[in-house]
Amino acid sequence: MQFRQQALAKLQAPDDLDLPVRFARPQGWLALCVAVVAIAAASVWAVTGSVASTVDAPAVLTYGQGSYLLQSPVAGQVTAVLAEQGERLPADSPVLKVRTARGETVVRTLAAGRITALAATLGQIVSTGANIAAVEKVAHTGDPLRAVVYVPAQNAASLPAGAAVDLTVSSVPTQRYGVLRGRVQSVDRSAQSAGQIAAFLGDDQLGTQLTRDGRPVAVVVRLDPSSATRSGYRWSSAGGPPFSLTSMTMASGSIRLADERPVDWLLP
Repeated sequence: MQFRQQALAKLQAPDDLDLPVRFARPQGWLALCVAVVAIAAASVWAVTGSVASTVDAPAVLTYGQGSYLLQSPVAGQVTAVLAEQGERLPADSPVLKVRTARGETVVRTLAAGRITALAATLGQIVSTGANIAAVEKVAHTGDPLRAVVYVPAQNAASLPAGAAVDLTVSSVPTQRYGVLRGRVQSVDRSAQSAGQIAAFLGDDQLGTQLTRDGRPVAVVVRLDPSSATRSGYRWSSAGGPPFSLTSMTMASGSIRLADERPVDWLLP
C-alpha cells in the first residue's frame, strides 16, 4: 500500500511533466532508413529486373558446309598417297592409288575442300567402303569459320536466334586472350545421332564423344568478325590471340538464354 501511494505521488509531481520523451535513438532511425531503402530497391528490381541464365556445351570450330568421309570404292593395296593432311584440293582431285586384281584405281575427292585426316598409308590393304580420308568442304579460301555447339536436347527449345555466345577455344589461353564472341545463327530442332555428327564433322570419335550423354542438338554460331584482330574475329580482349584459327578445333560454348523475371506476380 505504501509503494502504491509513492507511485501515485510521483506521477502527480509537476517536476516530471516537462521532461522530453525519447521515442528512438539516432542509431535506430539510421537502421530503419537503411531497411526501407533496401526493401524499396528489392521491390523495384523484382518488377523491372531480370535474371540471365546460360547453357554450356561442347563446340567445334568448322565451316558451315561440314565435312565428308572419303571411302575407297574398291578393295586392294595402296600403292601411292597423292595428297597430304591439311592440303586444300579442288573437286575430283586424286588422293590415293589402289592396286586391285583388275589394275590400279585412283580414289578422288568428291567435293572441294581441305583434308583434315588421312587414314590410308602406303602399302596398306583397304577394303571396299573403308574410310581413307576426312575432307572438310571449303568452297573458297575466304569462307568464314562457324562454331557448332552441341547442346542437350532438353535445352534446345529455349535457345533464341541471335543469342550471344561466348566460346572458350581449347588452343587459346583464356586468361590472356579471353573468349571468342558470336551469335546463334540457327538451331536444329532434331537431335543428332553419333553417325550424323561423324558424317558432318568427318570424325567417328567426335560423333561418339559428343553423344556420350545423349543425342544433342546442333546449334550453328556465327562468329563476330573484326578487322582489328589477327584471327579476323572479335574477342573479349582487345586484340585476341596473335594467330589465326583453324577448323576442327574443339571449344566450349556458353549460350545466353532469354532473360527471365525473378518474381512471377499473381493477380486476383
